[in-house]
Amino acid sequence: MNDPTIDDARTVVAQACRVAASRGLVDGILGHISFRVDDEHLLIRCRSADDAGVAFTRPSDIRLIRFDGSPGRPGELDGYSVPNELPVHTATMLVSPDNLAVAHLHPPAVVAADLAGITLRPIYGAYDIPGAHLARGGVPVYPRAVLIRTPQLAKEMAEAMSGRPVVICRGHGITSAANTVQQAVLQAVSASELARMSLQIVSAGGTLREIDDGDWAHLPDLGRQFNTGAAWRYEVARSEKSH
Repeated sequence: MNDPTIDDARTVVAQACRVAASRGLVDGILGHISFRVDDEHLLIRCRSADDAGVAFTRPSDIRLIRFDGSPGRPGELDGYSVPNELPVHTATMLVSPDNLAVAHLHPPAVVAADLAGITLRPIYGAYDIPGAHLARGGVPVYPRAVLIRTPQLAKEMAEAMSGRPVVICRGHGITSAANTVQQAVLQAVSASELARMSLQIVSAGGTLREIDDGDWAHLPDLGRQFNTGAAWRYEVARSEKSH
């Protein structure tokens, strides 16, 4: 018998994969998003023989597995393979109970900015308030450009993350963690936009400058209904229109 809660979560994770692809945060078949169901299980995008890419993720591509990569139910992985980088998700979830959702994505602007020696900093304010606050707290870097497919490498990455919501994986991509799938992807969107804008400023011969300290009092948290609710409705509508 199907569990409506699990099925609803599959739909959300699949939707998040399509949003990430429409935003250019992933390309082709690379990248995956997960959601923690309980202390032993998670839902994660898996790959099938007829996989058409992350942009075309279906709810059926989101499979229930155990933290060790085994099927969460009999037959759950029939015709599907678990991502090589499953340890990225499990290690990130295990370091904090608040990390219910993990998005491991490959935004080109973030990779390029990091390789160019650009640190993501709060260079703008009201343009993207959540992004400004993300940068103000710091976006750490995991300095190894490896496929994170072992528990040890994933542990190193999680340690580099240092409790922050996003970590850059040098020459690779990012890992974004949050208590909702939507927030994990929206954080990745903000990180990508910070990187894109930073690259554009530097390419134009400009200098990256952080906003004035006095401006922070006028950059309030506008609340989940706006920051996540309205923003996510837009992202979903945008991704659906692109198809």
